[in-house]
Amino acid sequence: MADKVLLPNDISAAGKELLTAAGLEVIVGSGRERETMMAEGKDAFAVLIGTQKFDGELMDAMPNLKVIARNGVGYDSVDVAAATARGIYVVNTPQALSDSVAETTVAELLAISKNLYADSAALRAGDWNFKRTHPGRDLQGKTVGILGYGRIGQLVAKKLAGFDVKVLVVDPFAKPAAGIEIVDRERLFKEADYITVHLPALPETTHSVGKAEFELMKDSAFLINLARGAILIEADLVEALVNGKIAGAALDVFENEPLPADSPLLQAPNVLLTPHMASNTVETLTRMAVDAASGIVAVHHGEKPQWAVNNLA
Repeated sequence: MADKVLLPNDISAAGKELLTAAGLEVIVGSGRERETMMAEGKDAFAVLIGTQKFDGELMDAMPNLKVIARNGVGYDSVDVAAATARGIYVVNTPQALSDSVAETTVAELLAISKNLYADSAALRAGDWNFKRTHPGRDLQGKTVGILGYGRIGQLVAKKLAGFDVKVLVVDPFAKPAAGIEIVDRERLFKEADYITVHLPALPETTHSVGKAEFELMKDSAFLINLARGAILIEADLVEALVNGKIAGAALDVFENEPLPADSPLLQAPNVLLTPHMASNTVETLTRMAVDAASGIVAVHHGEKPQWAVNNLA
């Protein structure tokens, strides 16, 4: 009997083809709700998930489980310690989406700076003259602060190189390089006209950007977060936007996803909200599916997967 792979949500055909070519049985599930995954994955050898929580209770409901593949970079939604204790590999796809997220970061930075969404919405509402009282800002000559200088942060700096901006970087592991200046957090928040967040969700980064940081920022500055929603204190951001402490924000990630219909962010002024779609491109979805499937196939073959985030004895 073939080992089964549960896909709570469907993935790119290329990923499924890789799994079936390895002799695995692919089960496309009917959703990512806990009870649904428990029922549909009770015999699963592997599960390929998105950002949904995956804890020990779910693992115990899948006694044959040997690998949890995360279709993305972050794996904070998976209880890695619980998986390790149960002899389950956790794998991710760290190289699949960096360029796409960096591109979307720059796109959202430009969109919020130029008022593209607000101007378009006003036009559709019949207000041609909205632009007269809501001018945008040029990026040329401004300072961009990059909070977190891993793979994505570095690509953001590279893609901004042609915009004639000064780039400040905060990251304890960043190395000096042409085109950037490594600074401390206080200077970054004080001087940057745009701050892009690219931190992993860790205990030390959770709620690490809040009122104190917004108080440091210029009232003409913008915050862009495409990392993890938990890094920001959302209530403090709403207060900063409402009180004009900062000029605006662009958010693709939220502490609770999907974003609740009663979230104060939906009523906050000058904030661009997108539904965690920074890597939602045809090319990136294919790369993620293939890389995640490759990790599953490696475990199926008795090998250590290339992008394992935990070590099994």
